[in-house]
Amino acid sequence: MASHRRPKQPSRARVTVLTATAAAAVALTSQAAHADPKPTRSEVKAKVDKLYHEAEKATEKYNGAKEQQQKLEKQVGALQDKVARGQEELNTLRSGLGSLAAAQYRSGGIDPSVQLFLASDPDTFLDEASALDQLTAKQTESLEKIQEKQRALAQQRKEAQDKLGDLADVRKTLGENKKKFQGKLTEAQRLLNTLTAAERAKMAQDDQRASRAAGDRVELGNEAPASALGAAALQAGATRVGKPYVRTATGPNAFDCSGLTQWAYAQAGAQITRTTYTQINQGTHIARSQLKPGDLVFFSNTSHVGLYAGNNTVLHAPYPGAYVRYESMNTIGSYQAAVRI
Repeated sequence: MASHRRPKQPSRARVTVLTATAAAAVALTSQAAHADPKPTRSEVKAKVDKLYHEAEKATEKYNGAKEQQQKLEKQVGALQDKVARGQEELNTLRSGLGSLAAAQYRSGGIDPSVQLFLASDPDTFLDEASALDQLTAKQTESLEKIQEKQRALAQQRKEAQDKLGDLADVRKTLGENKKKFQGKLTEAQRLLNTLTAAERAKMAQDDQRASRAAGDRVELGNEAPASALGAAALQAGATRVGKPYVRTATGPNAFDCSGLTQWAYAQAGAQITRTTYTQINQGTHIARSQLKPGDLVFFSNTSHVGLYAGNNTVLHAPYPGAYVRYESMNTIGSYQAAVRI
């Protein structure tokens, strides 16, 4: 006869473990279902392009601060040289006055007025009207030269100190803007790293191919150039189509936006400044309706510049990761101003 035993009930501990395991599995499944999907290549490109535009703004400010730093360094150097030469001249004058005192001592004693000078500042000495009566014409001339030289040196030292203060401020600005664009570029690279190597290579190839194709099919019309200078600058810039954007680069094989416009005008024989923020003040401001090939066109709060090429098209170095190309003004950014060099 078969035995009928009651099935053994699972222990409380085992039930608890099974329940917890099931709950965890459900939670993980739910999280997986609601996790953000991996961004597509086009989504990554859009985000990276935005970061590159933001990095370009900081790069232009960095370029401006760098240019200012170089000017200040030259000015400080010139002032310091002037101070050094002035100090040598002052030492020579003082040495001459010391020789005069020595001669007086050998002849029976030092003139009290010379003693006073050697013991204190010449300004104080010359302020004592009674002391002037004891000076010879030669002594008076020597002391006045020393006083004038000391005053000039004091002014030059102050100017040098002020310039050094300005230089310290500019270096601080340089560091801040370098940190900004490096941060944007790092974030862009982080996004790019979410793609495979093949996807990144394809993105770069597509962008370069699009740049070259745009140059081949661009319709610039037959607009007369702004001037022979503008036409020459635009012609020089056109030879750079397909060259990569590289921050702070000024050519001939890589450019940032203002580096391209500066290089193009240099090939035409005109020297313009380095950054968008200074280039905008170098020529005659014109209305958008007056644009002609060769004019400079500024976008996005003066953080970007290109060469007007005709038919509402600009030749420019867009942003990191892109290449020099022709592009419709409608797709670049908010129009800011136009300048004719």
